[in-house]
Amino acid sequence: MSVDAVLHSARDARGVATLTLNRPQAYNALSAELLSELQAELDRLARDATLRAVVLAAHGPAFCAGHDLRELRAQPQLAYYRQLFAQCSQLMLSLTRLPVPVIARVQGVATAAGCQLVAQCDLAVASSAARFAVSGVNLGLFCSTPGVALARNVTRKQAFEMLVTGEFIDAGQALARGLVNRVVEPERLDAALEQLIASILAKPRVAIAMGKALFYHQVELGLEGAYQAAAQTMACNMVEPAALEGVQAFIEKRAPRWGV
Repeated sequence: MSVDAVLHSARDARGVATLTLNRPQAYNALSAELLSELQAELDRLARDATLRAVVLAAHGPAFCAGHDLRELRAQPQLAYYRQLFAQCSQLMLSLTRLPVPVIARVQGVATAAGCQLVAQCDLAVASSAARFAVSGVNLGLFCSTPGVALARNVTRKQAFEMLVTGEFIDAGQALARGLVNRVVEPERLDAALEQLIASILAKPRVAIAMGKALFYHQVELGLEGAYQAAAQTMACNMVEPAALEGVQAFIEKRAPRWGV
């Protein structure tokens, strides 16, 4: 892929794909081109039966500064804005619908739709130098779509405070509030990411895929519906060869022999 491309895509022999935002001079703002490239890559990865995990990373000092405001201001038309935010929402849903965990590698500032990206990923590992905000309100634009993902990560009052003040929180606060999973010093970011990936890869792909689909489905249901959906998934998971082997290995006090 060209060094000038707005998105770099790589995949290793283990089935771990890394998508790297590459507009460092624009703080990796989500231009129409970058949104389209990201969507195309996610659609391609969704068809890859050997995929095990996806890492969403970024080049430069910022993770992502949200939407490209120059592009937004250049086309002040309702139809354009409706199409753009629908496109972005579809991208966020694609992250959730992938059958493998998606991990944000957050090395710098993540604001507005960039903070939304972090919140929408299944997991997030952040540098202690990272900062987070949904700061559109400072420009008169309430971060409504980022608020959807944010409110599903942190408590309502914490999410609403971020949305109405536009103020930054640091990586430690993001960890305490549940926006990210792990915070490490910048030089340890890749090691911490690899540790998380290795733990995921040690588990059967089918169990992770079924579990992820159920996880997002049940959180939108009432308690009774959530238990019904979870019980059905557990039953289907239990008849999978990987689960049968895992249980048998436990009974026989040995390591499971499964093809992950």
